[in-house]
Amino acid sequence: MNYTTIDYSVSDRVLTLTLNRPERLNAFTVTMADELEHAFRRASHDDDVGAIVVTGAGRAFCAGMDLVSSGNVFGLDETQAPTLADMHERLDDPVILRGVRDTGGRVALAIYDCMKPVIGAINGAAVGIGATMTLPMDVRLAAEGAKIGFVFGRLGIVPEACSSWFLPRLVGISQALEWIYTAEPFDAAEAVRGGLVKAAVPPAQLLDEARKLAHRFIDHRSPVAVGLARQLVYRNGAQAHPIEAHRVDSLAMWHLSQKDGAEGVRAFREKRAPQFTSKVSSDLPGFVAEWLKAP
Repeated sequence: MNYTTIDYSVSDRVLTLTLNRPERLNAFTVTMADELEHAFRRASHDDDVGAIVVTGAGRAFCAGMDLVSSGNVFGLDETQAPTLADMHERLDDPVILRGVRDTGGRVALAIYDCMKPVIGAINGAAVGIGATMTLPMDVRLAAEGAKIGFVFGRLGIVPEACSSWFLPRLVGISQALEWIYTAEPFDAAEAVRGGLVKAAVPPAQLLDEARKLAHRFIDHRSPVAVGLARQLVYRNGAQAHPIEAHRVDSLAMWHLSQKDGAEGVRAFREKRAPQFTSKVSSDLPGFVAEWLKAP
């Protein structure tokens, strides 16, 4: 895919994904949704990518959905009459996929499925989908002065991009609902206090801090172990009983103990840096493919 709304740039195993419509404050479009979904799924199995940093070009991160489009501005097909059964039985039917499914949700699910750490570098305004698309990312940093807002109530719509699943897990139900009910943008300091953002940093330092954090996550680490750890935490944290975590933890440990785990133990004993050789593109255990199938 040739990207027209985002920039995909890899340096020293860190992919920087830049929302690149600065003249529109990086407002979200259906094309941007398609390109982001493609980029995250591409990066997930690209062995040249160890971690992903997401930021915006210019003075905004993402000013929300671009509302200047004619017709249904969310790109949805108003001739359909979808039911909940359709969303279970026909989720990938092209009619549902392109005409009913929330575009931000498709991006959120691609981030959720990703086998690489994802860091949001919120360089400016992040409202609506600009805020909710960051929720499946593992860590968020924000520039001092950045404004974040779950402003859906002002438009008469509901939070999207799977945010009703992610946001309360990040900040708790009460804080999530307060931000949703008020629909008011808040500053980076409030985002830190509420547990949404790790830190507010000077704008000029934002990308450097995000990339430093990325390298802390991936340098001298097994890419397969990192990817599996990400998926274990997200997926097992939503299970009803820890026995489900035990089942899959056991398979992951068994798999890794014979390759990168064995090398890690050798390196520890020999007091040297480990030389991990497993690749996400070829060395994931079989159950990951089952995970990545849509429920």
